[in-house]
Amino acid sequence: MISIYHNPRCSKSRQTLQILEDNGISPEVILYLETPPDKATLLDLLDKLAISPRQLLRKSEADYKENNLKDTALSDAQLIDFMVKYPKLIERPIVINGDKAALGRPPESVLEIL
Repeated sequence: MISIYHNPRCSKSRQTLQILEDNGISPEVILYLETPPDKATLLDLLDKLAISPRQLLRKSEADYKENNLKDTALSDAQLIDFMVKYPKLIERPIVINGDKAALGRPPESVLEIL
């Protein structure tokens, strides 16, 4: 089963979903702002993406600036805690296919894991 952490208000997220559908895939759509991932899920996503928590942060979000998340002294665990508390901070979309995941930035990058 293929899943997508999706924000319908995001053009990249909509484009990524369209790419999946154009390839005959009807993914499980997870509206992560309505159903935020918990800490364990975020750790699993980061492992599948093979990136650090800092690489998954949306640096343009107000929550990023207001919480001074650019501070390099913050640990990975602290950054994950902020993403759990403020799911808008999570870069999107994320597509999961089994033990693989990809960020839809650019949207075509998800084709690598299909």
